[in-house]
Amino acid sequence: MARPRSTHLTDLQERILGYIRQSIADRGEPPTFEEIGAEFGLRSRSAVAYQVEQMQAKGAIVREPHRARGIRLA
Repeated sequence: MARPRSTHLTDLQERILGYIRQSIADRGEPPTFEEIGAEFGLRSRSAVAYQVEQMQAKGAIVREPHRARGIRLA
């Protein structure tokens, strides 16, 4: 039997989600991983990727493969 996915986002993930929403509202496109990292002091791309992957697993966002700004709100 599959384990249910947790929908609870961490505080950092909630802040990142707000940043993504604001970026889409202000510029019409989501931020890049580099922009997310710079905004939240995440020094490596893999740290950003981990948070984004967790957010996707929790159903908060949808990733579009092979796109630089391939993040959509769920």
